[in-house]
Amino acid sequence: MQLGNLMESEILSQPDLLASRSSGYLDQLSSMVGGQKYEMVLIAARGSSDNAALYARYLIEIHLRIPVVLAAPSTLTRYKSDIKYPKCLAIGISQSGAAPDVAEVLARMKAQGHSTLAITNTAGSRMHEEAEHCLLLEAGTEQAVAATKTYSSSLLAMYQLVRALGADLPAPNLPSSSWANLTREAAQEALGPVLRSTILFSLARGYNFSTAQETALKLMECALLPCKSYSTADFQHGPKALAGHGTCALVFGPRPEDIEAQGCLVVSAPEYSDAADSPIAEIFFGQWIALLAARARGLNPDDPRFLSKVTMTL
Repeated sequence: MQLGNLMESEILSQPDLLASRSSGYLDQLSSMVGGQKYEMVLIAARGSSDNAALYARYLIEIHLRIPVVLAAPSTLTRYKSDIKYPKCLAIGISQSGAAPDVAEVLARMKAQGHSTLAITNTAGSRMHEEAEHCLLLEAGTEQAVAATKTYSSSLLAMYQLVRALGADLPAPNLPSSSWANLTREAAQEALGPVLRSTILFSLARGYNFSTAQETALKLMECALLPCKSYSTADFQHGPKALAGHGTCALVFGPRPEDIEAQGCLVVSAPEYSDAADSPIAEIFFGQWIALLAARARGLNPDDPRFLSKVTMTL
């Protein structure tokens, strides 16, 4: 069996899965929180789900003009701080629904009288039980340790949540199987520069900053390649000094100025669009580059070392 066979199958399943779940997400979220007005949104998540939360922050602040806070769960779980929030929608995102610190944030917010919403792929999980509302992603069992279809499903859920809360956004333009194949070919072509480089960067701004973050995470957990993600703007404020010979930057969107002249190899990811829903499609490239790099290094991304599917932090 080929290394990463499960991860490959789950990447390829995403177009059909997303198309089948999209309208259901909107209908369910509209019935849960549609028409509600909030002064603030708090989102708690870890790992890939934290990158989905970052995407949601851009969506909510741009299209609903509501401030978003990405929770630091340890302020509650370790330091026992009793934070007072204005009228708030608290969202927890976790594919397993088992993250105790994320569930604790939801429990505390619910106890304070705030609306709480769990986004998870696991019915009956702690998050499912703690939250007032729960959207089950219904992505099917994700067997590979690396999140792929649960990540893109979480992005889609966030997009539909913002629509349910009243944003003037069109129905999402979801990726097709041909897009999955195109991004795979692009990742194969980019593999050489990635594998030859000793320092890797993953760069983007705006909606796709989440894509850069998730791509860096995938390269680290699947292919054991150290990769640091930056906002393209923040990259100019210091890290750019490292971008010389022997380095490679994976870029989603406009390239940073001058780094090729410094000797850095630049790989531009295929651009799906410049619309708010583009991260749902553009992460395919990041998933493929991680899978293909792992295979090239003789690693099995379905079962990466030192990692498990469910991570418990408090």
